Amino acid sequence: MVERVTADLPALKGRSVVSLMEWTPEEIRQLLKTAQWMKANRNVVETRNLLSGKHVALLFELPSTRTRVSFQVALGSLGAEMVWMDWGSTQLGRGESLEDTARVLSRYVDGIVVRAKKHETVQVLRRFTTIPVFNALTDRAHPFQVLADALTISEEFGGCSEIKLSYLGDGNNMAHSYLVIGAKLGMHVTIATPKGYGPSPEVVKWARAESAMTGGSVTITDDPEQAVFGADVVATDVFVSMGDEGDTDNKRILMQKFQVNDKLMALAKSQAIFLHCLPAHRGEEVTGSVIDGLQSKVWDQAENRLWVQKSTLAHVLAD
Repeated sequence: MVERVTADLPALKGRSVVSLMEWTPEEIRQLLKTAQWMKANRNVVETRNLLSGKHVALLFELPSTRTRVSFQVALGSLGAEMVWMDWGSTQLGRGESLEDTARVLSRYVDGIVVRAKKHETVQVLRRFTTIPVFNALTDRAHPFQVLADALTISEEFGGCSEIKLSYLGDGNNMAHSYLVIGAKLGMHVTIATPKGYGPSPEVVKWARAESAMTGGSVTITDDPEQAVFGADVVATDVFVSMGDEGDTDNKRILMQKFQVNDKLMALAKSQAIFLHCLPAHRGEEVTGSVIDGLQSKVWDQAENRLWVQKSTLAHVLAD
């Protein structure tokens, strides 16, 4: 079964995952289908050697819990070896260029998982490697997180098409990534941010054009109540992202009315779910009553990082 599933999309073999903008809706749905199968058949012996003999470097410039552990477990459970590379303890920390690092790693490993401050870092690594590069978070995109979110939504509602997803908070990498995955899968995505903190106009323009072809839609607003009214999914993220601490005090003041609390959740559909990519700051972007409440699916969402990453690694790296 595993061999058949991963053979369904031979075009994925050797592909990088820098942004889901580059992937078709059919390719994304196949990744989710494989992830669902792997999750339901987690003890199937055949999956344990899919990547036997493969080595994948994890090159992280930023701290991580879920991303590092889930990728490490995914690689190990598929039979691959993980090579851990903390940014500061490599020659990158002493000034070696990304281009030279990319060229060297291409001779040693079969893929690179990168968690970087700037999106350009992942783009440069892909340009100068001959192996797949997997974006594990940049300031512009968080593709594996929203793949996990799409899997969580599919588990809850039977699919993503026509789902209304409302994101509240900063117009950061998560806002961009929800616009992208929503456009690809035909969701109706609303992004609610304070004025001046909206998502990239370039990403919004792209998402609107893509949504026109998939049956989705994009709404940008500064009204959190309007945003969540009738929503199937309410999502948020920390108000101040890593590497964006310069405007902390002012941003937190402006973001206060975008907190996801019981009053706001009551405006969504009665069966609506709550998502948060974690780590969460209870009492800031979300109240404890919401994130720890019955509508919260954040722990399923966190687990699903493992399955979408495992699915992607198998499709891209398996022989």
